Amino acid sequence: MTRLVVIGNGMVGSRFTADLLAADHAGRYTIDHFSAEAGHPYNRVLLSDVVSGTRDFSAIGMPQASDPRLTVHPGVAVTAIDREDRVVVTGDGRRTRYDQLVLATGARARVPALDGLTCSGDLPRGVRTLRTIDDARGLTAACVNARRAVVLGAGVLGLEVACGLARRGVRVTIVHPKATMMERQLDATAGSALTATLRELAIEVRPGIAARGVLLDADDAVRAVTLADGTHVPCDVLVIAAGAMPDIALAKRAGLATDRGVVVSEMLQSPSDGRVFAIGDCAQPPEGGSGLVAQGWSQARRLIARLTGAAPAPDAPAADDIVRLKAPGLDVVTMGVCGVARPDLPGHRRLSVSDPGIGRHIELVLHDGALVGATCVGAGRLATQLLTTYSLRTPLPSDPLALLLDRSAFAGGASATTTAGVVCKCNSVTHDHLEKAIDGGARDLDALADRTRAGTGCGSCRDDLCALLASRTQAVTPVKAI
Repeated sequence: MTRLVVIGNGMVGSRFTADLLAADHAGRYTIDHFSAEAGHPYNRVLLSDVVSGTRDFSAIGMPQASDPRLTVHPGVAVTAIDREDRVVVTGDGRRTRYDQLVLATGARARVPALDGLTCSGDLPRGVRTLRTIDDARGLTAACVNARRAVVLGAGVLGLEVACGLARRGVRVTIVHPKATMMERQLDATAGSALTATLRELAIEVRPGIAARGVLLDADDAVRAVTLADGTHVPCDVLVIAAGAMPDIALAKRAGLATDRGVVVSEMLQSPSDGRVFAIGDCAQPPEGGSGLVAQGWSQARRLIARLTGAAPAPDAPAADDIVRLKAPGLDVVTMGVCGVARPDLPGHRRLSVSDPGIGRHIELVLHDGALVGATCVGAGRLATQLLTTYSLRTPLPSDPLALLLDRSAFAGGASATTTAGVVCKCNSVTHDHLEKAIDGGARDLDALADRTRAGTGCGSCRDDLCALLASRTQAVTPVKAI
């Protein structure tokens, strides 16, 4: 038997363990799985939905594998790795041997250096991040008595949190150091359309200005954020949404090669120790890390194939260039070539329709007869069609302007997705897989999730899943969120 230790029981670590046990037909592996968090694994991507109240905590839980070959250690943090003796050491001094070790320690919230705020240790009362389920519980509890909140950072997470807090009746101000919100995905014009929609939601926006510090009261509770221009923004709650950093502390203490993340080869193996592997947000493979769960699940599949000698399942088309905001009241979808720093390559053509005053902006980027990028703010139905065209590389109509004017202009119309194409990019689930599951008796979202795992990642495909169920079954029975 091969003794395998897995550290980290998040979305990638838990999926890796479950799939390895299913693929290990020879019964070669016994697994000890350690998790610093005490509960079952959960969908971290959907934490902002919990904050907004559109899902409850029970709706984001993920299954924990159960097998005689598996021992799970919830709430037990590994504090050291003794690579010479091939042992992991926990906080209570317990030592567990391994033949192979998989690091799936994920990432931690980045806390910027601000006057009055330390980057390590406990945060002052009222200052929150959103990376764990405990963070979500603390933030929702803080909303009960909060009147004003500041969200630091207007990336995807920051905007989702801001809209969630506003939905709970909290007055929200977004502070963002860049002139354009979501600058990786939006340009200035698209950002203006987004700003208009946020103001309709009574969310104040302070773009192009950095936070300098926090003001605390006598009880060390946050009372205001100080900006670089010297102004103060009062708040009872400060949510820091300034990105994440791979959690590499354990790997560094063990002497493994690290950079931004734990350095690994194409086969997810550490160059410092052939018995150690890393997957998910903590890993730094040659192609770099996207921070998206689809990449981590792809890495898990590849590593399982290596460990079991099986052929890896093919990945879906890359999902790391598609962003769909999950925020109540906001409708933003981007794909491919987009954002402030987008390349201006020869042969690229751009078509756009923009009315920032009402919160709408649509831009298409075309090259060699294909859609290579799109930005949609305030145009949800069109965005869904564009996603299909982009993902399947569907041929464009002779006059691409028709894409902005007539839904029937899409090659094959709505039926283009009924026989091909990936619906759930996080899990590489195609329409064919979904139709087979429906024909096999899946009649609601929960059943589809159980049979195909569709919708258990970022959740952005849920509308498409409902539409497919409705078209195949004529009615969808209301069920709990997946």
